[in-house]
This record gives sequence, C-alpha cells and structure tokens, in this order.
Amino acid sequence: MSHPNPHIDKVSILGSETIILGFHIFDYVLRDTLSNFKASTYVVITDTNLEKLYLDRFTKTFHKISQEIAAATGAALPRLLTYVISPGEESKSRAVKGEIEDYFLSQGCTRDTLVFAMGGGVIGDLVGFVAATFMRGIPFVQVPTTLLAMVDSSIGGKTAIDTPEAKNSIGAFWQPKRIFIDLAVLETLPEREFVNGMAEVIKTAAIWNHDDFVLLENGAEAIRDAVLKPVRNVEFQGATLETRTTAQQLLLQVVMASVAVKSYVVTHDERETGMRGLLNFGHSIGHAIEGLVTPKLLHGECVAIGMIKEAEIARHCGFLSQVAVGRLTRCIQAYGLPVTMEEKFVKNYIGNQYCSVDELMRILRVDKKNVGSQKRIVMLSAIGKTLEQKPSNISDDLIRKCLAASTVVHPRPVNLPPVTLSPPGSKSISNRALVLAALGQGTCRLTGLLHSDDTQVMLTALAKLGAATFEWENNGETLVVHGNGGKMHIPDSELYLGNAGTAARFLTTVSVLVPPSADPAQKTILTGNARMKQRPIAPLVDALTANGSVLKYAEAQGCLPLEVTPFSHGLAGGEIQLAASISSQYVSSILLCAPYATKEPVTLVLTGGQVISQPYIDMTIAMMKSFGVTVEVLPNNTYRIPQGSYINPETYLVEADASSATYPLAIAAITGTTCTVPNIGSASLQGDAGFAVNVLRPMGCTVVQTETSTTVTGPPIGTLKALPHIDMETMTDAFLTASVLAAVTQPTTPGGNNVTKISGIANQRVKECNRIAAMMHELGKFGVTTSEFDDGIIVHGHDIASLTPPKEGVHCYDDHRVAMSFSVLANVVPGGTIIREKKCVEKTWPMWWDDLESKLGGRTSDVDLGPPQEHHDYEVKSGSSGKKTAGSWANGDATIVVIGMRGAGKTSMGRYAARTLKRPFEDVDQYFERTLSTTIPEFIKEHGWPAFREQEAKVLAELLEKHPKSHIISCGGGIVETASSREAFKKYIAQGGIVLHLVRNINEIEAYLNKDTTRPMYGESMRDVWARREAWYRECCNFEFVVAGQQLKGIEAEDAKEWALVESNLGRFLRVITQSGSRGQKRVSRAHVAAKPTFFLSLTFPDISPALPHLSKLTLGSDAIELRVDLLKSPSALISFRDHVAQQVSLLRRHSELPILYTVRSVSQGGQWPDNDVEGMVTLLKDGLQWGVEYLDVEIGLPRSKIDEVLAQKGNTLIVASWHDCRGTVAWSSEAMEAQYKLAASISPDVIKLIGTAKSMKDNFECSEFAERHTTKADDLPLISMNMGAQGQLSRVLNNYLTPVTHKLLPVKAAPGQLDAREILLARNVIGLLPAKQFYLFGTPIKQSLSPLMHNTSFQSLGLPYNYGLHETATVDESVVAKMRAPEFGGASVTIPHKIEIMSKLDEITEEAKAIGAVNTVIPVLGDNKETILVGDNTDWLGIKHQIQRHLSTTSTVQPEQMKGLVIGAGGTSRAALYALHRLGVQEISIFNRTLVKAQSVADSFKDLFTVKVIGSSELLKSSESSSDFDLIVSTVPGTIESEAMFDESIFGQVGKKGVAVELAYTPRFTRFLKLAGQAGWATVEGGEVLIEQGGWQAQKWVGRRWDLESVQVQMDLVQAGRV
Repeated sequence: MSHPNPHIDKVSILGSETIILGFHIFDYVLRDTLSNFKASTYVVITDTNLEKLYLDRFTKTFHKISQEIAAATGAALPRLLTYVISPGEESKSRAVKGEIEDYFLSQGCTRDTLVFAMGGGVIGDLVGFVAATFMRGIPFVQVPTTLLAMVDSSIGGKTAIDTPEAKNSIGAFWQPKRIFIDLAVLETLPEREFVNGMAEVIKTAAIWNHDDFVLLENGAEAIRDAVLKPVRNVEFQGATLETRTTAQQLLLQVVMASVAVKSYVVTHDERETGMRGLLNFGHSIGHAIEGLVTPKLLHGECVAIGMIKEAEIARHCGFLSQVAVGRLTRCIQAYGLPVTMEEKFVKNYIGNQYCSVDELMRILRVDKKNVGSQKRIVMLSAIGKTLEQKPSNISDDLIRKCLAASTVVHPRPVNLPPVTLSPPGSKSISNRALVLAALGQGTCRLTGLLHSDDTQVMLTALAKLGAATFEWENNGETLVVHGNGGKMHIPDSELYLGNAGTAARFLTTVSVLVPPSADPAQKTILTGNARMKQRPIAPLVDALTANGSVLKYAEAQGCLPLEVTPFSHGLAGGEIQLAASISSQYVSSILLCAPYATKEPVTLVLTGGQVISQPYIDMTIAMMKSFGVTVEVLPNNTYRIPQGSYINPETYLVEADASSATYPLAIAAITGTTCTVPNIGSASLQGDAGFAVNVLRPMGCTVVQTETSTTVTGPPIGTLKALPHIDMETMTDAFLTASVLAAVTQPTTPGGNNVTKISGIANQRVKECNRIAAMMHELGKFGVTTSEFDDGIIVHGHDIASLTPPKEGVHCYDDHRVAMSFSVLANVVPGGTIIREKKCVEKTWPMWWDDLESKLGGRTSDVDLGPPQEHHDYEVKSGSSGKKTAGSWANGDATIVVIGMRGAGKTSMGRYAARTLKRPFEDVDQYFERTLSTTIPEFIKEHGWPAFREQEAKVLAELLEKHPKSHIISCGGGIVETASSREAFKKYIAQGGIVLHLVRNINEIEAYLNKDTTRPMYGESMRDVWARREAWYRECCNFEFVVAGQQLKGIEAEDAKEWALVESNLGRFLRVITQSGSRGQKRVSRAHVAAKPTFFLSLTFPDISPALPHLSKLTLGSDAIELRVDLLKSPSALISFRDHVAQQVSLLRRHSELPILYTVRSVSQGGQWPDNDVEGMVTLLKDGLQWGVEYLDVEIGLPRSKIDEVLAQKGNTLIVASWHDCRGTVAWSSEAMEAQYKLAASISPDVIKLIGTAKSMKDNFECSEFAERHTTKADDLPLISMNMGAQGQLSRVLNNYLTPVTHKLLPVKAAPGQLDAREILLARNVIGLLPAKQFYLFGTPIKQSLSPLMHNTSFQSLGLPYNYGLHETATVDESVVAKMRAPEFGGASVTIPHKIEIMSKLDEITEEAKAIGAVNTVIPVLGDNKETILVGDNTDWLGIKHQIQRHLSTTSTVQPEQMKGLVIGAGGTSRAALYALHRLGVQEISIFNRTLVKAQSVADSFKDLFTVKVIGSSELLKSSESSSDFDLIVSTVPGTIESEAMFDESIFGQVGKKGVAVELAYTPRFTRFLKLAGQAGWATVEGGEVLIEQGGWQAQKWVGRRWDLESVQVQMDLVQAGRV
C-alpha cells in the first residue's frame, strides 16, 4: 500500500500555524519543509537509538521528495547531512554542542542551512540551541519522538544545554519553523516513556480545561491502548480519518488539547514573565524530587508526584477541595504514574532512598522560577482552574509542612469557641456502595463518597476487572457508576491493593465471579503491601474453596497474594459455612456477591462462636436492600440470599464516617470545648455513631444527639472519668479513641480505681496492624500503664501533667486510626507530640491535619525524622512465605544449625566449626538418643518413620529454644522432610539465626554411605532422596557451604590431608558469615604498612579447575580475586550452572586465602550475562551471599527493588556498587557522572566502582581528579575509578583502590586495557608515585645470609623498585639509626646480636616482640601527623606457627589445645618457638636444654603469659615413660651441634604416632633431628622453610603485599643444593 495523504491538524502559536499533528505524517514532514523553507543544506540530527528506526527512511524520503520538487521547479538539489549523537542527558553539554558546530563548519554550512531536530527533549533542546547560535541563528524544525517532547519541550522555543552546576543553565529562546507531531511514533516507545509524557498532558488539563480533564479521567484505558495495544487492521492505521480508530482519535484529541494550552500560553507570554509560569504546575516540587532521584525516576514521574504535593498545598491553604485532589490523584494513577514517594512503583526504582525535606528545600531554593526568597508554585483552585494566572508566592513553612512525613501536634489553645465539622464519607459504606453499584444493572450516582486511598484502590480494581465504568459530575462531588450487572473479565495485571483490608476481602469474592478468558492460564492476582501480606484472609478463602472455587496462596499461607482461577460456574452457591469470629468483612464479602451464585441460592452459615462486629453485617444487609436484594435472616447466624442482580438506584448518599467522627468529638471531650458533627446521628447505619452516647457521656461529657447530628461538650480539662468497663463490640474501630481518653481520666469516685477496661475488640488485632498491641506500646511511651486480655485492653488513667511526649514520636504502623487517635491525645499533652507517617490518615480522612488546624483550632508544625521506621515485631504475622528465606542480618553470635544429606560431613564439619569458633557442639541425633534413652534405629523399628520425624522436629525446637546463641547444632539428614521442622528453620532465620546447608557431591556421599550400615534407610537410592530434599534444604538455609575438592580415595593419609583442606576452607567461610576473624576488628598494632595501590585479579576461565595449580602465580601481587560468574560455563550437562558456580567459589576459597569478589556482569556493562535476565542475575547474586563471598559486585543499573532484594541478604559481605560506561558517553567532569556516583552511594555500599571509556589522555586526568574529589574526606567510601581501552591504561596506573588486573596465563583480559599488577607498579615508579626504597639486614656476621636473595627475588617478581642489602655492625650504632631515619628507609630485618639492643632505638614495640623479648623486624609507619614512627616487631614466631599449622593439617585431627609441645634449646630463637606454641593454643609446653638454668630462665620470662615446664636429659631417654607424649617438637639448637647426648629417636614416640618436627637451623639442610623425625613418620619442617615463612611475613608488614613464595623457594633450593 502506498503512503496515503494523511489527515493533519494544526495548532497556532505566536500567530502562525506552526504545529502539525497527525498519524504517519513522515512524508508530509519533508514535503512541507522542503516546499516552504528553502535551504541549500539540510541537516538532520538524531541519536543512535533513533538512527536505527528512522534515519535510513528519512534519507531516502528526503532525496525522493527533493528530486520531485527540483524536477517541478527547476531548483537545484539541496544536500542532506546527517549527524548522530549518543542518547541521554549527558549529550546535552557544551562539548557536544561544540562538536556539532565544528561539524557544520567543516561541512561548509552557512546561514542557508536548516536543521531537523529528530528526537526527544535532549535532541530538541540541544539542536535548538545550536540553531540559535550558529551563524547568529539558522532555522530549525522540531520532529519530537517522545510524548514528553511533543507536548512540552518542543513547544515554546526554549533551548538549552546543561552544565555541571545546573540543568538548562545556558540557552536561548529560539522558535522552530515547524513542530511536527507524528503520534504513530509513540507506538515505538517503551510503556514507561509514554506514561512519562502523560504527566504533562494531565498537567495542562488540570490547570486549564475541566472538559479536557474529564476526557483524561474517563478515557485512560482507551488512550493507553491507542499506544500500547494499537490496532493494525490496515497499513498506516490512523493516517486518514477513515482508518483512524476511536482510541487514536481520543489520543489525538487530548494531545492536541495539551499542545493548544502550551501554545496559547507561549503566545501570550513567550519569555515567561507571568502566565507561562502556569505550565510549571507540579514542576517546582517535581524538579526538587528529580534532582535527588534522577536518573532512577523519569521527569514525568517526578512531576506527577509534584502535582499531588502542590495540590495538597493548595488544599491546606483552602484553595482546593479534597474532591479535586482525589480526582487528580486517580487520573494520574490511571495512567500508571506515581503519586507518592512511598508507593511500590517508586520503591521499585529508588528502593529505600529517602528524600529529606531539607534536601528538597535546598533544591527549591535555587529553582530559577523563584523570585527572591519567594517560592513560586502554581495553586489550583479547581480542576481546570488556577488561583491566579501565574504561580503564587508560597512560604517555606507551608511547603515544609506539606512535604514532611511527620507532624508535631501542639497543645490546643484553651477557651476556643464551639466548632462544627463534617467528617468525610464512611469508608465502610463507600466501599460497599462501590461494589454494589458496580455489580448492579444501570447507572447510579454516588454522593458523599469518601475520597481516600482505600476507595481509590477499590475504584481502580473494579475498573481493571471491567465491573463498571466511572465518571465524575459536579466537579467531582458525584461519582457516576455505570454498572455492568456482574459481567467482568480477568484484569491484564495484578490487583495491587496496598494495605486496604476492606478492598482485599470484598474483592476476593468478587474475583471468584470473574469468568475464564480465552487463555486458560490467565488468573486474577490480588496482592498488597508488606503489611497486607500479613493480614489474615484464610477463613474467607477456606469458605470459598469449600464451595468449589479455586484460590491459591502465592506466598504465605493464609494471606495475600492470592491467585484466583476462573471457572464458568463462578460462585456455585448452596450452603457456605464461614468462620466469622475474626472479621465481619469476610461475611460482607460473601453477602455482597451471593446474588450472583450460578447454581443455587446461597445459604450462609456463620460458625466459630461469637460473630465479630455484627453492626457491619447489618449495614451490608441494609445496603443490599437499597440495591434491590433482600437477605433473609434466619436463626443461628444463618442468612439466605436469593439469586438475582442488583438494580442500581438513581442516587445513593454515602453518610459520613462515624468512626472518623469520634476524633473531633473526642478533642472536644479532652479539651473541655464543644464540637458538633452535623452528619452523624442516632439514625446512622454505623455502630460507631453510638460512641458519644455510650462512651463520652459516661466519661463526663454533655452529649446532645439527634437522628442526624451529634454535639459533645467536654468537662474541664483533666476531669474525664474512668469507665470501669465498656463493651465496644458494636464500635470496635472507636476503641483507639476511647483508649487515649482513658489515659487522662480521673477515678469515678474519690479514691476509686482510675482504670478503664474496654472489651469486645478482639478483631482489632488483625486490622492494619495489631491495634491493641500498638496502642499499648505507644501509650507506654507517654508513661501510660496498660495491659491486655483476650478480648480487649485495660488503660490506667494519669494526670495530664505527668505525661511526656516520646522523643522519637508516635509510630503509627501505617494505620490511620492510630495516627488520628494520638492526635487527640496530643491536644493536651505538654510540649509537642510527634506523629510519624502522617499521610496514613489519607485512608479515611485525607484532610485531617488541615481540618485539625483550620477548623478545630489545633496547632501543628512540620518535622522530618528521616526514613520511615520499620514495624515492630509485635505486629500480627500469619504464616510464612514458603519462599527462599533471606539471610539478612544474621547475628554473628547466633547458633549455627548445620543441615544436609547424611554423609555430607555435618558431624565432622560441625565439630570443626565448634573448635574453630570455640562453641559447644550438639548433635540432634545424639541429643535425641540421650534424652529418649533409645537408639534411633530402635525408635524407628518400634514407632515407625513418621513418629521419628515428628519427635525429631520436637527435639530441634527444644534445642533452638535452649541454645539460641553461640552453639553449633548438627541435624540429621532427613530433618527437612517434616513441614514443622522446615518452618522452624525459617522462623529461626527470620530471628537472625544461621542455618548452614552443607553440600557434598552425591557420588562421594553414596561411596561413603555404602560403608555405613548403622542407620536404617528409606529403601530408595540416595540420588532419589537428594532429588526430593534438595529444594527443601535450600528453602531452609540462609548460608550454603560446598565441600569441593578431590574425591576421597580411601587412603587414610591422603584422605586426612584432603579433609583438612576442606576444614580450612570451612574455617574461612565461617569467619565471613560470623565476622569472627580480623574482619571488622580494630587493628591493635601499627606494625603493618597498607599496600597502595591494591589490586584484584579478574579471572576469565570458564572453569577454574585447570588453573588451580597455578593460582599462586596468577594472584601474585593481588589483594583479592574476582570470580566472573557471567564467564563461567558448566563443563557437563549433568552439572547445573548454579552447582558449577558454587563449586568454583569453594575451589577458589580452598586454594587461595585471598578474598573473593563475586561478579555477574551484564552485557550492557561489558559482560556476558543477558540484560533481559534480571531475575537470573539477582538469584546468582543472592547465591553468592549464601556462599559467604567477601565482596559482591552489584550493578546500580538494576531495578532498585532488585538491588534492595539483594542487599537485604548481604550479611557481612562487602558490597561494591558498580557502573560501566561502555559506550564512552559520560565525561568524568559531567553532572551525569556525579549522578552515577550519587546513585551508587544511595544503595549504601562499602565500595563504589565507576568505569569510563577513555578517548583521549585528558580523560585519565579527569578521572583522577574525580577520584580525588570523592576520596579526600575521612568518611568517603573507597572508590575504584578508571577508564577502559588502551588510552585508559594510565587511569589504571593512577587508581589507588582495588584496581582490576590481568595475567598472561589468563585466556583473555576481562576488560580492554587491563594491565597486570607488576606492570602497574613499574609504571607508578616511572611517574613518581612509587619511589625506590632501601631495606637492610642488621647484625653480625651476616655475609652468608640468604635474606637479600629472598627479599630481592620477591621485590623483583612483584615489580617493586626496592633493594634489600646488608649493614653489618658490631653494635646498634649511629649508622644503624641513620639508616632507619633516612627518608628512603623501607624496613629492616634484625638478627643476632642486635635483636635486643635495637629495641631502645625504636619508637614502638609490638606486644608480640615484648613477649618474646626480641625484635627481628623494623617497620617504618606514618603517624597521625605524617611523621615516621619506627615499630619493632617479631616475625620468627609467625614463621614457626604457620609452618606447624600447614603441616598439622596433613598429620592429625587432634587440635593444638589437646597437644603437647616441646622446644629443644634455650637460645634466642627458643623464645619465639615457645611463643608460637602458645599462640597455636597448645596448653602443655615444655622446654629442654642441657643447661637447666638457661631453660628455667627462658621459662620464667613467660610466667605472666603461660606456663612452660622445664625438663632434664633423663626425661628424654628411651626409658622415660613420657617419651611418647609430645606432638610438636621445635629444635632451636645449631644444626652442626653434637646432639646424640641430648636426644634420640624416643622423643618422637612409638611407631605410628604422628607429629610435626620443626628445625630452625638451615645448615645443614637435613639435620640429625630432621632425619630421626622423618624415620619416625613425623611431618618435618626444614629451617629454610621457616626462614622463608617468616621472611614472607616481614615483607607483608613492610609493603602490605604477599611475596613471591614460589620464586623465592626456587632460589633457596638452588643455593642450598649448592651448599650440600
């Protein structure tokens, strides 16, 4: 089909029909421009996103039409230039503007040039400014491609660019020659972008034209469908009037109306001196919000919230009615835009980021719309009308009051005149009326309807169900409901009900009436906020399920979310039994829907004892009768409802809310004043209408009540009387009001009890919160004594003067009735009472705070207390989610419960954990047998497996209650088979406990269990058992440890060594999840130099297993290892990807001590994980936290809700917030980069990582400057900031913290431009960032020392420009001091005879060196004032200790605490050896020396720290009975000494005994001591090994880096081989 001639509409601006609208007008755009605006050169400027969609077509059409015009007119063909920029706000800069202008000049463009700006607001603003300034102004044409640009930025001639200081701060007014608005383009927009633009459309209607607003109100679904679900029956649908759909025409109508408003305003106020300011409705506060949350929220989303905030200011001032605010709110929400910062939509993007009032006011102060100190804000006076024809001046105090999340209520002035106040419509009646009218046939006009959050939720849900259509009359005072007679459809999306309990209960049964759709899988989903997901609904669901309906809990049993499966029969009917002792809303829900039963009439039988809130059931029945259905009330709480359909009355009046009326009446009672409520009296349907007569009158108030009004006059302040007992079963919601009055009562009789007992309110425990508990807790903050019983609350009266308002304020639990009740009390409490979460009153009385101040004479002020508090743990909680239990905030000292398959190593690993963490160990199986005095096989044989599982669950619960902290509990493999045990695990985790799932390869488990016949089996294979239990294990744990390594071979020595490595791996894992090691502890010694810079190695192997033997070489110089999960590939189809990743983590931890940085990098961020698999990425990130990784990389581009989901489980893992500019579009000096930094910081990470792309060397310097700006303050977060690419390598050299590095042995580099650690250190030396240093060995004689060889080998391998030399002196003379005080001094080793003498020359001595009495290492460190401090330390003991530990793991399962140690010799190194044994934990330590006096002297030097036993030669002879006692022996005597007289082979015990023998002499290499130990089968440690070990510790203390052990060992072997 050829392109039709489109129908177009035109709008005039500044006296010319410049704006063209239509569908599919692409060809028209070029023909009109080329015909009417002649130029030699045309330039189209667009971005890379639109280039793919339109540029090729634009170019072809341009050439085609220009040739047609040239042929017809004989004119020369013009040329077309195209210029494409990067999308996004960062392109709206001086730099990009300059690049465009340079391009124009290079192409010879003159004033005879016309520019097309094809794109959104960024393109329009930027290109318009270029056109305004190039050659002092050239013509341009706007071709907006976003709705926001169509109705806003393209119209009016405002052009601008951004600077780092402010948005749109440099620009000009420059009108386009044409603005072409092609609405067909909107079909290519993402939904969020389209909805973003609708904010501006709603704005213009709200300020200008009521009829246009009505179109938007009533046409939301059609307008959205025109773009998001377009009809495409013919090509170019909508181009002509004949092919244009009704929805397209409506879209055009509302967009053109918005365009016309802006055009009119611009025409009359082009330069924004007055009227044009009206277009900023919603923008003043919206821009302030945008300044804090961009780019997470879009402009239109912020403006939508801003419109509501500014409308609330107008309402507070009395300019605007609540009806208008409610209509504006509903209209905005109908298009999917947010109206508050607290709602789910916003939290999905910004998470828990909090925009404080001070921050918002700071941005408002610099708004360019202000005049002096006045804030200029547009005030609505009605829908479609503003207070003035310009923004109004609004005070800061008023703005703050409306922005603040909390309010301060001050004592009410005394002697106020009588007041009259009409509460809003009843929430209960409003919700019932909406359901009745929607289900009814015909049209009903509802007046007096409550305009609140709850009714809005109900309206929205009924509309999504197709139950009715709604429109407003009388400026929103009347809701016109066109009922569909019970005909409904499954909604396109879930019904989100917030915390609206009435709506949730009523709509549950309404959803059952919905018939199936063509898609059999489609269901109705009802969900709500976190609190709604705790509120019970099980009795209603049980009753409906028993009647044949299918409802499924999507998360926790007994609560929302619900999945309702549609059936053709809907609600079947017949007898329905319902437990009604929890909530009358269950009863009303079934009553309201019962007439639509399909098979037979409903007979509703209420069970379960006393029916709660009977007046509300009576209300429902009375209202059903008004809509044509009469319910037959039978004895025994039975109701028969006839089949039929409601017939809507023409009008229905919703009476005022009687529960809400209690608050102004109570204020009169407590303050001794008079208040009249003119629309609630004795004829009310609501039980709460009796509050004044039945509660206030007995408390001492004067009450006058007619059928339609109630007047209360309170007694003098402080003289209300206590009520011994009041049954409030008929007005349960009013008990909160009664409770606060009871808090300030006096005894009824002098000397009597000042106690009020309120009963009949049990249902209040399952409302918006547990209201009884909430009232007790909050009243307690004031000093009020309360208690509760099964049916109510007891409140003790107090003198008003004794009450003190809580400093932290009243927490309202998102409950409107809590907030309003305490505002009553606050009217008399001395000082000001803070009410938190003040907006929760919008559920029933949105104008409460305004009315309190303006009509009731109260006094309030604003306060901002920061983010909302979490609900307390006494909230009502029902069931558990059944989903994966998060490991958030596990307490480090919580008992660790170990679960897993039998044979996974739970007992042995559990015992190891107990030893490592020094905690008692308890085995569930052993505890079971011990307490029941039987064995498990016997118990199972006698009672069976089910009984065993039941008893096992009881044992688990008993142990968890008995040992909640600081224990290790190992469970049987099948404990997860029992639902009660699974729930116990999940509950324990929710309380901060740790449940650790131990995972072992199923092949190993099978091999092990084939040998074990001590316990009965299920009679099924272990693989089948694992298949059944695997999901349960993961459901019940919050941490997981994978036993990864070589398969055990059945060879004792080999298996012991393998298992020891697994234990070491577990030890490190435990230190992370419990934070029991050095992590987080304050350093007690300064004897350590922090490495700068630090590095992490970016692994790029698909499977690291083959690289493990080379890992030490790969990680040389690195401080951490990055595991790139997105690059991993499972080696076999039999191994799931998750299991493969888990094994990789465990293998890394097993083969390297370096912390793991766990990264899942998405494609758009330079990795390989698919961008569209966000759920998969989030799941893997949470898995990483389960596996106890030290660092977790979180991409800040993820949806904020997903980030928060991950962070909720972070435990002790450190979070790296990362962002990569892979396209190179964001400059380090730009505001956009600052925004990314703020976005990263907003998730409260431990490290921020920002990566750019270098296009020039300048980018590296700007990167370095950026880092310096953000890392100078003490509380600044660590920052990784670099550029990718070859030109960015300098930035890697300049980066100081955790620079990612590569290695030549890796298959590929993880990112372009990566260097290895050695290359970076060498480069830093060249540019002066890493100066050369000199290290020494002090002592004599030292010429044969191996230390220079060791240290210089390592320095060279690492790339450090350091040299280690000898300085031999007989004493510690001035030459030694001069060396140490020299600026190039890096550190020194100290050997005999200076180890003691040098101590007096140093500034500080470590505790270890003091204990040993000798210094072998000198470390220069910088003090607080940047002065050099010489610290003396000792690393000899570290060399001994770590070598023993390394060899112990291969020889013994006995812990050092149970071993005996011996040191041979009493020379200087013996002290280090003794100290090493002590630090290992050895309790029984002996020393032997031929000269007992020397041995005794050494032993005595440690008497204040530990005991050393001195033994003589006779005790080492073969005849000694104790000759086999020692497990650890360290020889400190020279290797050349004649030792036969000192000891023989008997010191190593009997044949088969395993131990570790350490030789400290390294000449000769194999001493007699080592030979005897080897012959006895002991593990032996050569003196050279200890020397290398302690040297490594020296180097680490000097330079903060682990040295090249492998290269040093090779050199030592060569030297020693030459000496032997």
